[in-house]
This record gives sequence, structure tokens and C-alpha cells, in this order.
Amino acid sequence: MTTDAHTISAASAHENAGTVPSTPASSTLSLRLPEHKVERRAVGWWALQSFLLCAPVLAATIVAYVWWEAARSWLILAVIGAVMLLVVGVIVEPLWRYRVHRWETTAEAVYARSGWLVREWRAAPLSRVQTVDALRGPLEQLLGLSTLRVTTASSYGAIDIGGLDHQRAARLAQDLTEITQQIPGDAT
Repeated sequence: MTTDAHTISAASAHENAGTVPSTPASSTLSLRLPEHKVERRAVGWWALQSFLLCAPVLAATIVAYVWWEAARSWLILAVIGAVMLLVVGVIVEPLWRYRVHRWETTAEAVYARSGWLVREWRAAPLSRVQTVDALRGPLEQLLGLSTLRVTTASSYGAIDIGGLDHQRAARLAQDLTEITQQIPGDAT
């Protein structure tokens, strides 16, 4: 669990359709479960990523098994391991990640929880935000998704919220940029 502050002042506990509220509230919230799930299409995005990483490993082990007759007795274990890796990466990991990944933005902070085996739970006060970007890799473009990257003054690095609808991510980036420009200081 990483956070830029132990306690964060936040606006309302609920947000309207993922947009950033403009009126700050006086309530204080600690690190909590963010409200919104990522898009369901993110499951396909994560499955494709795993497939593109694991399929070549499986193909290489199968080719080695077929061509290297003297080593077949132990290469079958490598093939079985590669199949298991592919199944876990394409089926188990994406579904598990979908259950874990959450995000929320308020007029005071950005909250994110991500991961599957190792979970990261972060909150960043908007007063520490330096840049806000909406990123789209090739697979994300194919599925209509984006990653919202919020770079803070923290030495730990940016908060990435992957698996957002590309229009929502662009709107959030614009809204967060406008809010952070109104906060006095230099975000350091």
C-alpha cells in the first residue's frame, strides 16, 4: 500500500459518472476502496497482453519438443509448464485483475487500486499532481480503452489507471488538469 499522504481531504464520497466534482468538502477520508470498476473490456486487453507474452514461450517449447528427440522426456514438462502459464495468464489473471482494479477521482484526490498477485493501493492529493495524461497503446486502441496517468511529486511515481473507456479517460484528464491548475503552489 503506497500513498502520498496518510489522510486525504476529499470531496463527496460519491462522484457523478466518473467526473471530478468541483466543490471541495470539509470531510476527511483515509485511504479507502475506490468506487469505480474499470471497463469490462479491460479483461480482453489483459488477456491479449498475456497471450502475446506467453504464446511464443509455448510455441518455442513445442518446437523444441518436436525437433529435439533426445530431450523429449524433460521437454514435456516445459510444454506443460508453458500451457499452464498461458492458461493462468489468459484466463485467471485478467478475471482476477478485473475484480481488484478500482479507481476514483474527487476534487481533492485520485484513488487507485490495481494488481492481481501484488496489489497496489494508492491515493494522491491533487495538490501534488504535476501532469495528467491519457495514454493509448495499440491493444487499448483496438478495444477503445485508455490508461489515465497521474504523475505526482511523489518519488514513487505516477498513478496509472488502466482499462478506462478512452472518452472517459480523456474527459478525466481534462477535468483533473483544470482542477490542478486552480490549486496554488508548484506540486512539489
